[in-house]
Amino acid sequence: MSLQFHSRSGYFSAMARRWLVWVAAGALIGCGERDRLTFPVENPGDGSGPFTNVTHPSDPDTAVIEGDLLIVTGYSVDPDGVDTVYFEVGGANQGFSPIAAGGVDSMPFALQISTLGLFGATVSIRAYAVDDLGDRGSVALRQIHIE
Repeated sequence: MSLQFHSRSGYFSAMARRWLVWVAAGALIGCGERDRLTFPVENPGDGSGPFTNVTHPSDPDTAVIEGDLLIVTGYSVDPDGVDTVYFEVGGANQGFSPIAAGGVDSMPFALQISTLGLFGATVSIRAYAVDDLGDRGSVALRQIHIE
């Protein structure tokens, strides 16, 4: 009596044939017609960003007296939805955080700028917005001369 196991003849060749049958069956099933992944196409919008307008002061070049209260108002409009309105203020050592509009069609804004201690300075204000699609819009510019 022997403790060795003898392989049956044709055992490994039968395994290879079974493996080949399973691969062929998987290929036939996998190549059948099935639903394909589709990804939505983003709305490209109109390709331009929001229109920004400063309504006060109405003149692009304005003079105010030092110490007077200066409020700059305006709005940004875009049919694709205004995402954020940005402000850049130069010459006054003041800054303003962007306003998150949340996709509204029209976003009004108001900035209060201090004129104390700025006699003889020129303050430049730039306002612009970005729409929900990431398009940057026109820049509204005002220069304020402090007398």
